[in-house]
Amino acid sequence: MSVQRTIAEVLHRPATEGLKFLPEGPYPYRPHQFSWVAIQLGPEEKVGAINVFDWSKKTNQAFTLPGRPGFAFATDVPGTFVVGCEHQIGYFSVLDGSWKPFVNDVDSDKQGTIINDGLICGENLIFGTKDLEFKTKKAGLYLFRSADRKLIRLRDDQVCSNGKAVVEIDENRVRLFDIDSPTRKIVSYDIDIALGTSSEATVVVDLTDDAAVPDGMILTPDEKSCIVSMYNPNPADHGETRQYSLSNGSLEQVWITPGSPQNTCPQLFAFQGKAYLVITTAVEHMAAERRSLSPEAGSIFHSVTDFDPQELKSPLFKAFAV
Repeated sequence: MSVQRTIAEVLHRPATEGLKFLPEGPYPYRPHQFSWVAIQLGPEEKVGAINVFDWSKKTNQAFTLPGRPGFAFATDVPGTFVVGCEHQIGYFSVLDGSWKPFVNDVDSDKQGTIINDGLICGENLIFGTKDLEFKTKKAGLYLFRSADRKLIRLRDDQVCSNGKAVVEIDENRVRLFDIDSPTRKIVSYDIDIALGTSSEATVVVDLTDDAAVPDGMILTPDEKSCIVSMYNPNPADHGETRQYSLSNGSLEQVWITPGSPQNTCPQLFAFQGKAYLVITTAVEHMAAERRSLSPEAGSIFHSVTDFDPQELKSPLFKAFAV
């Protein structure tokens, strides 16, 4: 069976080098708009930003955060995002710049980690942290349970907890598809929300021999495949975001990002009656010579797909008073 290969096109070139450094986490916002996070505004910076891209106008607004975000999701309160930032989770308003944390102790017993990728799971959050040195198995995998506002650590043996997606098993249980990037594997865990427990990992896709590292991930609308962005730290004239079967791990489709090898996160969006795949890419760690070979590093790409735009979901986090 031949694998379909599609050339993605540049949708947006961030206006500054800081915003190109490490774009991630595109997520639905308002009609014709999506948000994304600049994890870090440069190699020595300790702050990042929420961005709101308007697809119709092709404009982008950036809102600087009090630290480095791992994720930001729109809530049911207009202009307010739930954000994982450094060791806190809180609400950030793009209307007035206010920051109201409601969790302050993520990885409080660890040194050298910060919050990384996450997702909305019903009224809850599942997210991970990362070792800033990308070396030690000390980063956590967490459940924030909104019902009792409890932070539950599910695992503490990850290095860089990245792409995540869930499939509902029943009222209290979900299957989490998860990436700890240095392992180069996509695994699944059964998570019991009520008990706050996790099963052991089952390997779903093994990319051990790949030159690139799996980063952000989503599921296809039918929940039969995953789409994962591959972060290639080596010299290359393009990057890849790939679709793999969850049943047998086979490669089904590839989206190519010319001039940008470090793909970070994919997301599907409905726009003007079509379903588009949006792919963020990064400049991070590129020396000058390698950067010259990657003129579109840090750009955001898009490609029209065959998915049904009516099947795409736009979840909001149900905010509560702090």
